[in-house]
Amino acid sequence: MVKGLISSVMLGLCLLVQHSLALAAPASWPMEPNVKAKSWVLLDARSGQILAKHEENLRLPPASMTKMMTLYLSFEAAKRGTLDLDERVNVSKKAWKIGGSTMFLEPRMHPTVREVLHGIATLSGNDASIVIAEHLAGSTDEFVRLMNNKAAELGMQNSHFMNPTGFPEDNHFSTAMDMAKLGVALWRDFPDFFTIFAEKSYTFDGRKQWNRNKLLWSLPEAKGMKTGHTEEAGYCLTGASEKGNMRLVSSLFGAESDKLRQEQSKVLLKYGMRQFVTVRPKERDIKRKIEVFEGKKDMVWLKPAKQIWITVPKGSERDLEFKLSYTSPQLAPISKHQKLGSIQAVLHTNKEDLVLQEVPMLAQGAVERASWFGRKADALKLWWRDQ
Repeated sequence: MVKGLISSVMLGLCLLVQHSLALAAPASWPMEPNVKAKSWVLLDARSGQILAKHEENLRLPPASMTKMMTLYLSFEAAKRGTLDLDERVNVSKKAWKIGGSTMFLEPRMHPTVREVLHGIATLSGNDASIVIAEHLAGSTDEFVRLMNNKAAELGMQNSHFMNPTGFPEDNHFSTAMDMAKLGVALWRDFPDFFTIFAEKSYTFDGRKQWNRNKLLWSLPEAKGMKTGHTEEAGYCLTGASEKGNMRLVSSLFGAESDKLRQEQSKVLLKYGMRQFVTVRPKERDIKRKIEVFEGKKDMVWLKPAKQIWITVPKGSERDLEFKLSYTSPQLAPISKHQKLGSIQAVLHTNKEDLVLQEVPMLAQGAVERASWFGRKADALKLWWRDQ
């Protein structure tokens, strides 16, 4: 009986140890969801990390998701002060006759800029897009030039626009990755304007119309953004959701139906919210002090060039490590904010170490050169170290 009791205790201890080891083992990267579309991608807007992707750089017509760039330029002008939201604008015959989805503008009308922006974001108005393009740039051709310049500036390397509406046209294309980047930029650069994308309906001239983005009704965490559809493009949707520190942006091209683009976008966003968490490391984890030679100070503190956010699989936060790399020995003079190295966010998984992000590290303060005697003394120290 005693032997049986001892055996039971030993077995229990072994199981406890195995369980503890399993809990302590590095996490694995979650398996990507199965999404029914031609191409898609999921990003975290704060960390900039790609959480899932498929054919994300495949060039396809973006349809009305094009209007996200039209809105970016409009928000930028309003933020800069060159576009007054309350000023009234003219409706050209071109805008009136454009067709497709509209807010039913007519040349007799003089809507405010604010009304036109709602017409673009919520109603996907082609007429509203033409109106704001002509108002801001004088012509749609000039506005298109601004669109393509901004795309290059935002790193949208596989996008080219031919109009501000998304109407099918040769050489008008984008990708899931580029549209997601644009979504991230809209959220980051214009947080006050971004709320317009969550508007479920808008009424203009007594006519109420509903937003085509069904995520606003089916996903509580949804924050907008923009749908698109043409025969060639299929059904497209760039979506956004927020949970805790996570700001997720998905972009999906080529779903077979309106219902499917909403369901599959929801799959992507729920996958991100369920499987990942976005964390901001504590200052003590990323702040570093390095040795300086031939200077009036023998140490200098380094800080990241930007605020760091890291997205990791849930439960793996403790498997995250920050590794500093820099040129050694570091010699004075050093100027304030001088780049002296970089820090990597490394996640230890059960298969490999993943570098999730790399951020430049800058000197927090300046270090002047020491006197001739001080420099010679440090040179001697370095020589002695190398021996």
